[in-house]
This record gives sequence, structure tokens and C-alpha cells, in this order.
Amino acid sequence: MNLSIVIPLLNEEESLKELHDWIVQVMQSNHFSYEILFIDDGSTDDSWRIIESLSTHNTNVKGIRFLRNFGKSQALHAGFAAANGDVIITMDADLQDNPEEIPELYAMIETENFDLVSGWKKKRYDSVIAKNLPSKLFNWAAGKTSGVKLHDFNCGLKAYKKAVVKNIEVSGEMHRYIPVLAKNAGYSNIGEKVVQHQARKYGNTKFGMSRFINGFLDLITIWFVSKFGKRPMHLFGAIGVLMFLIGFGFAAYLGIDKAFINQTGRLITDRPQFYIALTAMLIGSQLFLAGFLGEIIIRSRKNESRYNISEMLNQSTQKEE
Repeated sequence: MNLSIVIPLLNEEESLKELHDWIVQVMQSNHFSYEILFIDDGSTDDSWRIIESLSTHNTNVKGIRFLRNFGKSQALHAGFAAANGDVIITMDADLQDNPEEIPELYAMIETENFDLVSGWKKKRYDSVIAKNLPSKLFNWAAGKTSGVKLHDFNCGLKAYKKAVVKNIEVSGEMHRYIPVLAKNAGYSNIGEKVVQHQARKYGNTKFGMSRFINGFLDLITIWFVSKFGKRPMHLFGAIGVLMFLIGFGFAAYLGIDKAFINQTGRLITDRPQFYIALTAMLIGSQLFLAGFLGEIIIRSRKNESRYNISEMLNQSTQKEE
């Protein structure tokens, strides 16, 4: 199968039939073998009934239905798990993504050997204040933090090699950072293509300003995991040692001051520096221990993984014998 087209949706009953017909026209004109995977993320309108009707008339249409709204990331994860095509295309169901872009995206994966190609909505038809300016700020921060140079991380229109979507896990609200997840998994050949953005034809957007707040929090999470996930001691240990040294410095100052300078002055416990020293040393010790425990957990998992691989190899060798 050439293509799997994964479409997450929530209450898009007006656009589904039109989007389906448009995609089928593009597939047939380019002689692609394909499947269309509609992921109904807990719609409360007639979206699922329409998907069932489309699948009845077109055997290339498949549907996955969530009983409640879990979010776009979970919908994409389910679609990736079910996809069978050599190239996977993701797009939104609101007709703002143009299916005519699919052949070029497919060619960039197949002939130019990109692992992932992300769309770039260079000219947008969204509100400047509500979406355009926050998106530019968000994309700038994401690029600086992750090292992935893309103009539009949040564009729903993307193309992937099959191996990419099978080896990344999209959870929480990480769908915005799939290129970063792919890079962290070793798929670094990431391209970008300017795509046509169309004004929303039906209904209203399902995302508000809260998505940008959540997006920045997720960005911090990805940055932390990618930078320190395999070596937590480098962060927790360094900060812990620094805090401990600060506390120790205050404690040494108080001791020297009491012993040689202000011998008849007030008690050490009556001075604020004492509590600064005590707090800094306690926090420093706890952070150092957190990094140490993190290293132990990671090394234990690595050893367990090596043991499992070794056991599998031994079983394979015994079968051959």
C-alpha cells in the first residue's frame, strides 16, 4: 500500500464527505493504493455515522472511534498503530489542509528519502492576534529549544516514513512535537514544504489559547527528557552540588565568625544565615540523591534490556541447533 491517510477529528460532520471525495479524486488521479483512517475523538454530532456510511461505499475507508474525547495526540497514536501504508500522511478534517499537496509530500518521502516532511502554512487565513502571532512565537521557541528548524511545528499536514510512526509514541499533547520526537528517535532527515492553507469552511476551531500554554509546557518536558533523560545526574547532581556548596559556605562563614570574630555575639541559630545554610544543604543533598537514584533506575533498565536481548539470542541459537 502506498499511502495511509490518518485524519483525527472532533465534530466535523459537515466536512467529512467533501474531504473524502477530494482525497479519493487525488488518489485515483495519481494511481495510488491507499487507505483513509478517520479517528473519531469522541464526537457528539453525526461524524461517526458519516464515517460508517463512507466505509460502506468505499472499502479503503476505515474508522476508529473513541467513546470520549482523549485529544489529538491519542487519536494520532491510534491511527499510527493501525496504518499499513509505506508513507503515512496526517491532515486535519476541517478542509483547511489541501489534499492536492499529498503527491508532492509522498514524492519527497519516496524519492528524496526524507524521514519526515512537515507542511508550512506560509500564508494563513487565521486570526492574526488569536493564532498567527502566538504560533510564530511558539514555533520560534520550539526551534531554538529542540534544534529542529521548522517554520510551522503545528501544521497538521505532514508525511512520514512508516518506520517513523511505528517507533515513536505520541502521548499527552505531544502531537505538536512529532518532528522533535522523530529526531530524538534517530530520524534526523526532516524536511519542510510550503503548503496551501485554506479558510475554515464549516464550524469553529476546536483549539483555544490554552493550547499555547500547554504547548510551551510540553516543550519544556521534551527539552528536559531529550537533554537529561539518559543522564539525570548531570542536572540534579550539578544543581545539588551547587546548592550544597552555597550552604556549606554560609555554614563555614558562621563558624569562623563565631570562633574568631564575634565570639561573644548572639547565637548562630539566631542568625538568618544559619537557616539559609541549613536549607541550601538539605535541598542540595536531596537533589543529588534524586540524580543518583535516577541514574540507578536508568542503568537497571538498560541491564534488564540487555538481559532480555541476550535471552532472545540464546533462544534463537538453541532453535537453530
